[in-house]
Amino acid sequence: MEVSTCSPLSVNSRCLFANQPPPPRHRLPPLQYVNPMSSFFNISMISHKVQFFHSNYTSNNNNCNPICARKRRKIIPISSVFERFTERAVKAVIFSQREAKSLGKDMVFTQHLLLGLIAEDRHPNGFLESGITIDKAREAVVSIWHSTNNQDTDDAAAQGKPFSSAAKMPFSISTKRVFEAAVEYSRSRGYNFIAPEHIALGLFTVDDGSAGRVLKRLGVDVNHLAAVAVSRLQGELAKEGREPSLAKGVRENSISGKTAALKSPGRTRASALEQFCVDLTARASEELIDPVIGRETEIQRIIQILCRRTKNNPILLGESGVGKTAIAEGLAIRIVQAEVPVFLLSKRIMSLDMGLLMAGAKERGELEARVTTLISEIQKSGDVILFIDEVHTLIGSGTVGRGNKGTGLDISNLLKPSLGRGELQCIASTTQDEHRTQFEKDKALARRFQPVLISEPSQEDAVRILLGLREKYEAHHNCKFTLEAINAAVHLSARYISDRYLPDKAIDLVDEAGSRAHIELFKRKKEQQTCILSKPPDDYWQEIRTVQAMHEVVQGSRLKYDDVVASMGDTSEIVVESSLPSASDDDEPAVVGPDDIAAVASLWSGIPVQQITADERMLLVGLEEQLKKRVIGQDEAVAAISRAVKRSRVGLKDPNRPTAAMLFCGPTGVGKTELAKSLAACYFGSESSMLRLDMSEYMERHTVSKLIGSPPGYVGVGEYLSRMH
Repeated sequence: MEVSTCSPLSVNSRCLFANQPPPPRHRLPPLQYVNPMSSFFNISMISHKVQFFHSNYTSNNNNCNPICARKRRKIIPISSVFERFTERAVKAVIFSQREAKSLGKDMVFTQHLLLGLIAEDRHPNGFLESGITIDKAREAVVSIWHSTNNQDTDDAAAQGKPFSSAAKMPFSISTKRVFEAAVEYSRSRGYNFIAPEHIALGLFTVDDGSAGRVLKRLGVDVNHLAAVAVSRLQGELAKEGREPSLAKGVRENSISGKTAALKSPGRTRASALEQFCVDLTARASEELIDPVIGRETEIQRIIQILCRRTKNNPILLGESGVGKTAIAEGLAIRIVQAEVPVFLLSKRIMSLDMGLLMAGAKERGELEARVTTLISEIQKSGDVILFIDEVHTLIGSGTVGRGNKGTGLDISNLLKPSLGRGELQCIASTTQDEHRTQFEKDKALARRFQPVLISEPSQEDAVRILLGLREKYEAHHNCKFTLEAINAAVHLSARYISDRYLPDKAIDLVDEAGSRAHIELFKRKKEQQTCILSKPPDDYWQEIRTVQAMHEVVQGSRLKYDDVVASMGDTSEIVVESSLPSASDDDEPAVVGPDDIAAVASLWSGIPVQQITADERMLLVGLEEQLKKRVIGQDEAVAAISRAVKRSRVGLKDPNRPTAAMLFCGPTGVGKTELAKSLAACYFGSESSMLRLDMSEYMERHTVSKLIGSPPGYVGVGEYLSRMH
């Protein structure tokens, strides 16, 4: 029994049945039954098909069949199927409703849908490049159905009062089947949208004959139209960098012979690994990854964990910038260079792109399907090690709700079984704070990973890392980094950039200094060119005469040189050094020194360059005199502070302990705070380097939470210290 439904394109995303007169008492044919009551309709995906539902009849309808009464449904809002319709597809449906209304019909049939598709296609060559225009197609429809009294089966189903609004125009059974075929084709080929071309392909596939009669009257080949529609859809996917996939179980033989162009037997399903992951081993083989210097102990520990039978999943824990991702890339380089055990020689390290994995997953279950497909491909390949950077983002990803407290499965729950059985090998990385606050809360997930602590390298190790990367940055910036510049980058970043970690901050200093030098060189060349172009012509003639004179001198020198060579007879050990400038002097790279590094560090920290570049030894020698200029009458305290600072800087202290612990005692107003400010300004460059805690604000017991944060059970527990850090 057909239920007369209405367009999904109304304002409230619901469509009302138009009020119809009550049906007659006698039994009507199935296709002529029209529901007399107002209701809603819904389109939902069940078993990969579009199912059309209508709401329950009102209690006043006493003529309803008991079978229909048992199948009553509540009002259900429209599903997300029509959310996949593109703007062009929506316009095509609206145009088809208008065409049906203009032709005096109270229902949208397939010929009206064809008119809507033709009206929407604005291509210069007509509908699907066939030369068909809306005027020609409308004339064909009128000549077939409105010039005679011949009506097809669908026309006989609409014997009622025309609708007053095109927005309330329902669809015939054949039109619904066209929508079903369009959705099925879009789903089976891996498209995440439904375009007018999908609707056209569905129309060619399940047409009841009405649209076919119109196309036959216009003299158009359906196979040509289908081929053009398929090529357009493939072009849309090519813009996104994807290929249409063919879902499992799709029966190509079920497509009609007249739509053979829809078949694509040679096309295979796009691999989830290739779509959502980046092959680090392939990038390492192409030398697209920077070399990894040091970290031998950490890489060896990772290899040991990967060779375990179960729970062979290392997780790298370290602060941002210490080189967690670089260690995973270093393992990929070792695999390419065959410097790993035989067990790992055939492995590939694939880096998961979490943003790409979650992008476009609009329906419930779509993200889960992507993750399960990815896991199954990894299990089938047997040679993939998945690298997940910022693994704490897995917790709560994909749930429905606020933050990480939503309902439903998240990605971490989907990974747990495979991780526990050893079917999926994974290298994860995150910071210690995120691991403590988010990752460790999921005990089942945390026990499947073996922690590997990645500490900040020392300044000596950071210098070696920069020396290993120097060639890469010199080639990029077309400059030369001196050894003094490398040492200055490590030293200045460690001293003046305290909110970041080595080697990342030192590498960034070198990178920006190289960029700055390259730009300065470009500006100098530009100024030279401007200066040359601004000279008068007489100066050019003077320079030309000077060059000619130099050329004559060179020619005379060559003649004398030839005479000397001829007299000596042996020229194998004669070396002539030319004092003339080389033609390639203009392309000589810039040289980056410690002053350039200091200038960049000054921009970052806000400390004047003169203070950064000042010799620390001279600063220590004059520290006591500088303090006495600001603090008058406290010579003993100033001398004690100066001695403590000098001892710490010359190496006569434990490097793991602070410079000094000083207690300034005295009555109010004698200069205790001023002395601390003076020390910060003279030695560390700014008074803001001093962190001041006024203990008069912490006199009461509960105010200690200002220092250590909220206790367990109170709002904000665990948040204050992470913010302070």
